[in-house]
Amino acid sequence: MTHIKEGDRAPAFQGNDQNGAAVSLSDFSGKKLVLFFYPKDMTPGCTAEACNLRDNFNKLKSAGYAVLGVSPDSADRHRKFIDKNSLPFPLIADEEKRIMQDYGVWGEKKMYGRTFMGVLRTSFLIDEEGIVIKIIDKVKTKDHSSQILG
Repeated sequence: MTHIKEGDRAPAFQGNDQNGAAVSLSDFSGKKLVLFFYPKDMTPGCTAEACNLRDNFNKLKSAGYAVLGVSPDSADRHRKFIDKNSLPFPLIADEEKRIMQDYGVWGEKKMYGRTFMGVLRTSFLIDEEGIVIKIIDKVKTKDHSSQILG
């Protein structure tokens, strides 16, 4: 569970996107940002979430949001995921899990009676000043954009 609360300043980050380009929180200064953390490219839930954001990308843009995804996948895998699903937003390769740890979304998960470390699917809505205005930790993968815009 994240230690960040709504109203907190979003932790600064820098990572590389699917093309190896540096991306940082400061790149979004003056813009609202949907920063979504997800477990793994090409899996059913993550694909549903990314495609829902893709399908509603123009609505999100009209509401003033930029969209940025983060997972522990490699840049190469991100490129394939973007190409396969025609995603219009960048994905950060956080293979060292630094950004996920800073946002408190790398943690213990339980599935099928097994406990393991993984990405806690969470989205942070960050305002133009870098303040977290909403945290969505019960993400509805097939309808995530309505959780953001609602």
